[in-house]
Amino acid sequence: MTARTVARVVVADDQTVVREGIVMLLGLLPGIEVVGSAADGEEAVRMVAELAPDVVLMDLRMPRCDGVEATRRIRADHPGTQIVVLTTYADDDSLFPALQAGARGYLTKDADSDEIVRAIDDVLSGEAGLSPKIQRRLLERFTEPVRTPPQPPAEPPDGLTAREVEVLRLVAEGRSNPEIARTLHVSTATVKTHINNLFAKAGLRDRPQAIHYAYRHGLAQPPG
Repeated sequence: MTARTVARVVVADDQTVVREGIVMLLGLLPGIEVVGSAADGEEAVRMVAELAPDVVLMDLRMPRCDGVEATRRIRADHPGTQIVVLTTYADDDSLFPALQAGARGYLTKDADSDEIVRAIDDVLSGEAGLSPKIQRRLLERFTEPVRTPPQPPAEPPDGLTAREVEVLRLVAEGRSNPEIARTLHVSTATVKTHINNLFAKAGLRDRPQAIHYAYRHGLAQPPG
């Protein structure tokens, strides 16, 4: 934290012991003033409107209004207040919605005081206040190879109709006739007719042959 400024912080966490512990810890850190503590997202939103803090340390799993929704509302109505998530959870279902809602920092509750100070300083400087663990997860996520589905040929092979290709693709996914019927909103008898027709056109005897045919012609993608 720079010597020029004191960061005014609100702590939002529904667990009293945790919230009070964070407030106590922050009170010992240089350059930080805790101006309020909230027990849920609704209270956090109200405190930001009343107190205009620089930063909210925001838990995610809270009653009434969770941390993601509170973050979204605060960033929409009070863009001068930055959000640093401080949570137990580092899974994708927690991380990405919080960042999409406008959080600029993300720490897990095993963060030490230096990490918290650094994250607050970073978001107030316009940077992202992310723990090393979260930085690694983001890097992994955005360097994961993207699997693109195969592009079907311009004209289906062997005179198959578009509907027959659709049925064949579902067969290749391992769907049963009733499942295909539900997916396509047709009767099971209609599915059987399409399968009989495409088998006859492509010279297929059974489903394993049909699956191999679909892979070979780029009409479906093998698993893995």
